[in-house]
Amino acid sequence: MPRTDTGRRLLQVTLTCGLLAALGAPANAEARDISRDTLAPNDGWASAGGGTTGGSTADDAHVFTVRNRAELVRALDGGSATPKIIKVAGTIDANTDDEGARLDCDDYAKDGYSLKKYLAAYDPRTWGSAKPSGPQEAARQASAAAQAARVELAVGSNTTIVGLGSNAVLKGAGLQIRDADNVIVRNLELRDAYDCFPVWQPNTGGLGDWKTAYDTLWLRGATHVWIDHVTASDKGHPDEDEPTYFGRNYLRHDGLLDITNGSDLVTVSWSRFADHDKAMLIGNGDTATGDRGKLRVTLHHNEFESVVQRAPRVRFGQVHVYNNRYVVLEDAHDYRYSLGISTESAVYAENNAFTTPGHIEVADLVKSWNGTALHQSGTLFNRFPVDLLAIYNAYNSGSERDLTADVGWTPALHGEIDSARQADRDVERGAGAGRIR
Repeated sequence: MPRTDTGRRLLQVTLTCGLLAALGAPANAEARDISRDTLAPNDGWASAGGGTTGGSTADDAHVFTVRNRAELVRALDGGSATPKIIKVAGTIDANTDDEGARLDCDDYAKDGYSLKKYLAAYDPRTWGSAKPSGPQEAARQASAAAQAARVELAVGSNTTIVGLGSNAVLKGAGLQIRDADNVIVRNLELRDAYDCFPVWQPNTGGLGDWKTAYDTLWLRGATHVWIDHVTASDKGHPDEDEPTYFGRNYLRHDGLLDITNGSDLVTVSWSRFADHDKAMLIGNGDTATGDRGKLRVTLHHNEFESVVQRAPRVRFGQVHVYNNRYVVLEDAHDYRYSLGISTESAVYAENNAFTTPGHIEVADLVKSWNGTALHQSGTLFNRFPVDLLAIYNAYNSGSERDLTADVGWTPALHGEIDSARQADRDVERGAGAGRIR
């Protein structure tokens, strides 16, 4: 008996649901195709100057569904500016070879590098405070270059990257949006940009520190970028589980999201940053005066949970921080601050909610390095309204100069700003990958 039109539609829906299930996506997750979405008007700084449309104009030949590193690399096309849409299905591990076999740190090691030999060579008790040099440092650099060739992935202009369904993951990669314009990254979990070869950086003060190479997502000279419903974390290799060498924690991760080197017109919305030390840096140096007039960033409806610092730390930029949720867990003993006010920064913070354990006070939420101003209003601290600026100034008046409330600008590009209490509830339910409604 011939199928009716209704029967054909039912069969099509059944097959589509089966395919989505095979990709790990809920059957209702793709009811709306988000891959050609563009940023709404007035949704933060990325909506200025013509807005952000990503790869929405891509022709069918430049719409890709990728399931492994090799397919992702081909779709990215070396960071070309050709309009493209890249849909990530399932989990992609950047630490794999061209055939998909898993690579670990030993696979990248070159020229006789080993951590044991490196530690012996540059122990401050015998090496001193000079910068590492010689065979083991050269071997470390060669090994680091081998890993970088696999995990650093360039994203070009006019690109949209979206996750399919509720469990799309890019693991171990350092996505780099460098000197590119008009990029969208949405509905994607970015996990564990893990550096196999941290470098020891001594200093004359006698402590030194370990420095790592990869940001989970790095904007460098990038403009018109919309990051939405992204989850970024160290999941898989938390730094707190790493050993201590030379009296310092052997860190394996850099930033979750860094916005530097003259990047401009960026909106970060409904995203989740978790379980990490240095979450977000906006502006990379006090002497980078070329950043003046740039680094304009909007952060709204994001969650920062178990983040030690930089949520964000800002230099030079006009940064609107509103309706965000900050959570410090009860067992956190390494928390440093959330809002970092640095050289010539102009942070305008509105209606943000902070939940912390008892040993963290209101004044701890802010840290200033050569900063002069912070606008804040509507701040909620452990469910009580507080004047964050007044408390910070009163607490730190003996050691740091007061911050003024005049940051020299008032945000105009934003949607409705909810109360901190309402935003706290909404962000808890709605931020992060897999939660686009």
